[in-house]
Amino acid sequence: MDIESTIRQTAKSAAKAASVLGAASSAVKNQALLILAEKLVSQSDRIREGNEKDLAAARENGLSSAMIDRLTVTDATIASMAEGLREVAALQDPVGAVDSSWIRPNGLEVSRMRIPLGVIGIIYESRPNVTIDAAGLCIKSGNAVILRGGSEAIFSNQVLAAIVSEAMSEAGLPESSVSLVPTTDRQAIKYLLACEEYIDLIIPRGGEGLIRFVVENSKIPVLKHYKGVCHVYVDRSADMNMAADICVNSKAQRPGVCNAMETMLVHEAIAADFLPVVEKRLRAAGVEIRGCEKTRRILPDVAPASEADWPAEYLDLILAVKVVEDMDAAMNHIAKYGSKHTETIVTSSYERARRFLREVDSSVVLVNASTRFNDGGQLGLGAEMGISTSKLHAFGPMGIRELTTTKFVVYGNGQVRT
Repeated sequence: MDIESTIRQTAKSAAKAASVLGAASSAVKNQALLILAEKLVSQSDRIREGNEKDLAAARENGLSSAMIDRLTVTDATIASMAEGLREVAALQDPVGAVDSSWIRPNGLEVSRMRIPLGVIGIIYESRPNVTIDAAGLCIKSGNAVILRGGSEAIFSNQVLAAIVSEAMSEAGLPESSVSLVPTTDRQAIKYLLACEEYIDLIIPRGGEGLIRFVVENSKIPVLKHYKGVCHVYVDRSADMNMAADICVNSKAQRPGVCNAMETMLVHEAIAADFLPVVEKRLRAAGVEIRGCEKTRRILPDVAPASEADWPAEYLDLILAVKVVEDMDAAMNHIAKYGSKHTETIVTSSYERARRFLREVDSSVVLVNASTRFNDGGQLGLGAEMGISTSKLHAFGPMGIRELTTTKFVVYGNGQVRT
């Protein structure tokens, strides 16, 4: 078959498998996850062999060291993938749970029951572990999934997908519950995005360019976030030692991720005392600072910030710093330049903390904590599919519950409408 026919057949098979997987018991789904975890460990040599092919091609094609690092699968990576599956298996199954119920005056009992979304398409780059993370979450939430990884990880993903199929078969579930797009041809993505009669949701994971391409070409609803322009606002009442700890962790603990701080906002009342303290710690962590005019009056050695710095997602050890008049100015800056991803206030004022929580429009808003906590595992969701900065149908980290929706279930005893 040609590429288009192959993709449509894959989507059709996934839709058929979804009806079986969606009705499977928690015990059967958990068994599949545990079998898969054991297979990953027992077949680690097979996985690393496929990964080495990808790494050899990456070196030959001159991929950056950062890309090669994300692509590399080690024994520790495999062990982490297996442990992640065991953790997902231990999570409460959302499918079939009743969120709410009520009785109408005519005696009808109305409930909202959680159900799988159906078929989910995942389009992602680089990291082979996403293949297993996505498969595990979709299996537990009763969704069939079609995986389209980056061309740089094709051999790793093919091995991992084959092992998933083996585990599904052993658990008595359809192998087509988890499918891998078998080609690296970019045209395959467009064909996948046109299968609206079979696929219910598309989730892209990767850079802004990939996500915009998916949004512009998809006939299927897309759950997305373009970038993470995250802020920490240090309020006038902040404990300065706490604020410095939070800011350094938010920026430097892992700068290349979407929940790292990109801009630090500091109330002018404490800027003269706070900025020299935090600058010393940030520079020790290797951070380059770009400051507004008020910042540079206090820290004359920092580079000037331009208008392009405020909406920038650096994903690097670079930080924009702005001194603001008050919390209103900080929230206005966030509203103008933020990406609805993660925002933190450091303050000892309960009233200002509550107002910040209410008024800042972001998928996760924190008080006196690092932006790095916007993560499914850190927030107690277990593994996550990604972080959504759109509000339909989920906002923030997507765990297994966010991979379900609800339907109305109504019990009657002979009622008819008049």
